[in-house]
Amino acid sequence: MATSDCPTAALVLPTYNERENLASLIAAIRALPVAIRIIVVDDNSPDGTGALAEELADLHGGIETVHRAGKLGLGTAYAAGFARAMEAGAELICTMDADFSHDPSYLPALLGGADRFDLTIGSRYIRGGGVVNWGPWRKLLSWGANSAAHLLLGLHARDCTAGFRCYRRRVLETIDPASIRANGYSYLIEMLYNVQQAGFAVGEIPIIFADRRLGQSKISKNEIFRAMRTVAGLSLRRLHHALRPLPRAGRATRAPGARG
Repeated sequence: MATSDCPTAALVLPTYNERENLASLIAAIRALPVAIRIIVVDDNSPDGTGALAEELADLHGGIETVHRAGKLGLGTAYAAGFARAMEAGAELICTMDADFSHDPSYLPALLGGADRFDLTIGSRYIRGGGVVNWGPWRKLLSWGANSAAHLLLGLHARDCTAGFRCYRRRVLETIDPASIRANGYSYLIEMLYNVQQAGFAVGEIPIIFADRRLGQSKISKNEIFRAMRTVAGLSLRRLHHALRPLPRAGRATRAPGARG
């Protein structure tokens, strides 16, 4: 695999029943003109994805697997992968889906975004981006989730639910990934909210998102309800912060026990 001048990079790849996609996806990533360590976080996939990941790690360098006891959720999978990437000294930490809905060919541009942004998002909803093979219902759900995040949370990114991201290390050092309360895809919304609230620079690059080639979608009605609940909870937190009284200007602060 060719190398580039970018800082040490790692890719967190959560998997559950992705045996059909994993080998060809890793081959496509390894063929890119960037050096990136691949961290497969597998939730004890019944189809043997974790075992395949170990086989690929034995065949090639720069691949490791985090094995978890069961299907514990996307958010905690990200947190586990982030922890392993930071232990390894990665300065740039990317995430993507393992089903080819995120085309690996966009990874060099995503990594390049770190020259300007603390968090770079592979976005479906900026000029040059888009989706293919989606039905009207899937488009409506995605539009609704992003619209709610913009309206209720004041998020500036156009694609708030995208999992194709690149974080600079300092973001994950400031915002503990394990502290995010949401799980599943709503984890992505809460993480983005915290990143923006912390004042980090967020940018987007355009991608074309294609529905998975093989296997079954992991998105369920429960995921949608969790995302709605996360947005509602964060909007209440935002409102609480906005309504907190500001310190009165010019009022002296008296030390405990001091006399006026």
